[in-house]
Amino acid sequence: MARLPVNPTRMELLRLRKRLVVAIRGHKLLKDKLDGLMKEFMTLAERYRSYRLKVDSRLPDILKLFVVSEMTSSRQITEDALESTRQDLELNLQKKRVMGVVVPRLEFTFGEVKGMYSFIHTSPELDRAIITLKDFMPVLIEMAELEESLRLMSSEIEKTRRRVNALEYTVIPRMQETVKYITTKLDEMERSNTSRLMKIKALRLAQESQVKVAKNNPSR
Repeated sequence: MARLPVNPTRMELLRLRKRLVVAIRGHKLLKDKLDGLMKEFMTLAERYRSYRLKVDSRLPDILKLFVVSEMTSSRQITEDALESTRQDLELNLQKKRVMGVVVPRLEFTFGEVKGMYSFIHTSPELDRAIITLKDFMPVLIEMAELEESLRLMSSEIEKTRRRVNALEYTVIPRMQETVKYITTKLDEMERSNTSRLMKIKALRLAQESQVKVAKNNPSR
């Protein structure tokens, strides 16, 4: 593991140790966040699966009613009938937070039906298709809301996982390696200084001893 490009000084060691503490704490917080996101994601995924199964099983039957209505009258009559009874659907996008992720919350209302169509020229299947589709609309909207929420949470999970892995496998190990390197260098410098001071002390003691000998044995 490559260490950080820093000078092996005590000040740098203290600064790096503080950064390391912050990085370890941040890693734990992000790991907890990742676990929470995964738990919420699995809960939403299970709900989405339930709604998806409902849509996949019921929507084809609803659409089949429109097809049958065209077959029993005509496509033009069916389209005219649908156009005359067109009803606005107003969607109101709200937002909520799930583990810090902003996800959509869709609220909807139906507008008034302004027209009618002839029950004589249209088939009963068309009536059933319109009523059933309107009743089924909340399921479709809920599924769309869950699908977008899962997409946003999946993106946040991936981003958080990358940050956790970067801290766990790159940033923190490099800091630890650098702290170890600086500590080793400082210890070596300390031992070198101690050895040098001991040599200086020994040299001074030797010089003082020579001076004492010289004083005790003055030359003739």
